Amino acid sequence: MILIASIGATISSCGGGANNTGNNNTSSAESSSSGDNNVLLGAGSTFVYPLFSKIFSAYYDSTKIRVNYQSIGSGGGILQLTNKTVDFGGTDAPLNEEQTKKIGQDVLHVPMASGADVVSYNLTGVKDTLKLTPEVIANIFLGKVKSWNDQSIQSLNPNVKLPSLPVMVIHRSDGSGTSFIWTDYLSKVSDEWKTKVGKGTAVKWPAGLGGKGNEGVAGLIRQTPGAIGYIELAYAIQNKMSVAAVKNKSGNFITPTLNSITAAGNIDLPADAKVSITNTDAKDGYPISSFTWAIFYKEQNYSGRSQEKAQNLLKLLWYNVHGGQKFCKPLNYAPLSPSALSVAEKILKSATYNGKTILQ
Repeated sequence: MILIASIGATISSCGGGANNTGNNNTSSAESSSSGDNNVLLGAGSTFVYPLFSKIFSAYYDSTKIRVNYQSIGSGGGILQLTNKTVDFGGTDAPLNEEQTKKIGQDVLHVPMASGADVVSYNLTGVKDTLKLTPEVIANIFLGKVKSWNDQSIQSLNPNVKLPSLPVMVIHRSDGSGTSFIWTDYLSKVSDEWKTKVGKGTAVKWPAGLGGKGNEGVAGLIRQTPGAIGYIELAYAIQNKMSVAAVKNKSGNFITPTLNSITAAGNIDLPADAKVSITNTDAKDGYPISSFTWAIFYKEQNYSGRSQEKAQNLLKLLWYNVHGGQKFCKPLNYAPLSPSALSVAEKILKSATYNGKTILQ
């Protein structure tokens, strides 16, 4: 998932800047992962970078443990963890079978926070929050719904005067975790989408125009009457863009808010936390939500790492899911649900050094 640069720059400046950076090179990663015990290196998800920046700055102030985080995308973070050049990675999708096989060691996934894709649209004169069902959303992005006053949309919004304006679909032109969440959701709610398009960070879109990054998609939506697309909640809030209420699995139309996104993850989670929460079972949960994870090796004695460094990493991540959660809402991230926190604690306590648990 990708957050616009202006948001990242603003928040990282609040975080102190010198204590964490997004442009370290590989050689610095190698020295950090096996060198100074008071320096930890992470890499990956750009979506979580503003939150990590603030958390790591606060953690440095109280512990003097420095965290350098490279905001290079989930795939890059997974690659650097695979190459053992970082202490932890950040990712918006769990490791897939191929990635897991390539790493060849047990990797723990700890949820850090939640985010969401929202359905944003440009309909001048429409002040009401539109209601949309999974079926209608899928048909729009399949290119089957051509006009905004199509009966499938109008029947959901009987009190709204919808214009006879062409529907213009806007999607990402670049690969992203945002698109992965979007296509994962559509693959769950539409058999036709699953068969014809599928899910992934990049897919062959059946309709519409592409924009690069959230800023590109949002820019096209704002410039194009009749446009509809998906962007991250933080961007929609900052730019005061219209967003739809989406019908969830329980039949409730849910407006995307930090509370409804947190609620999406308040379900029975698997012990390894490797779960997609799109199309959530939570009755009050927003259905296009997702976790973002920190990933690291379960056995921490590798590549000359010291036990002290392993302990510092686990203490940092413990802080992330406890004290660090207070930074979520001010930065438009959804804090972990009680269920997710409980699972995160158990996962962190399962990490070992020479086979012995690190956190007691």
